[in-house]
Amino acid sequence: MRIKFLNVALGLALTATTMSASAQKKYTEGVVDFTTSMMGQQINAKSYFRADSNAFAFSNGPANIKIITDANSKSMVILVDVAVANIKKAAIASPDDIDQAIAGMPKFTFAPSTETKVISGFNCKKVVATDSKTSKTYDIWVTNDVEIPLAGIAKYYAGVGGFPVQYTSFSEGRSTEVTVKSVTEQKVPAGTFSIPADFEKITMDDLKAMRGGR
Repeated sequence: MRIKFLNVALGLALTATTMSASAQKKYTEGVVDFTTSMMGQQINAKSYFRADSNAFAFSNGPANIKIITDANSKSMVILVDVAVANIKKAAIASPDDIDQAIAGMPKFTFAPSTETKVISGFNCKKVVATDSKTSKTYDIWVTNDVEIPLAGIAKYYAGVGGFPVQYTSFSEGRSTEVTVKSVTEQKVPAGTFSIPADFEKITMDDLKAMRGGR
């Protein structure tokens, strides 16, 4: 079974970071709801966070995917659960896998603008992000209404000046538009950041083979 839609999800999940700037409400644990597009389909996803861990979860067809990362970008596990095919795999990234993924990410400089608008109930301001590798620019809408330690936001937006609500995510040469729909403070369910006992542990290369080598 080929699983090719993980590229975008990796961009969303890998290396979350603290976003704060005079925030009105500080969250220490909870869930962020997103909408994005993968393989031409709109996907609703959730990012479970606390200070030390993040789990980005979504479904695509019969597959349930969860990408677990730590706050320091030292570990990443991708859980793939396809009940109809009796697949339960846990792909564990090596340090080299993580280094390569981070090396492929954009390097941004940020220029705040005076433009503002409300997105999903958040008061947002536009920041123009310029990738020093390609000179391409992107409009990123951020808010200071909230402060979130880990929310599935890639480290390349660490200096953007707020919590990104509408932005572009990148992974393996691909990009997609993402919109945060809500942030909810709640206790993260037990076991959210661990590998279930009935999952077979595999390498990232094994997972690539399941994705058709991509």
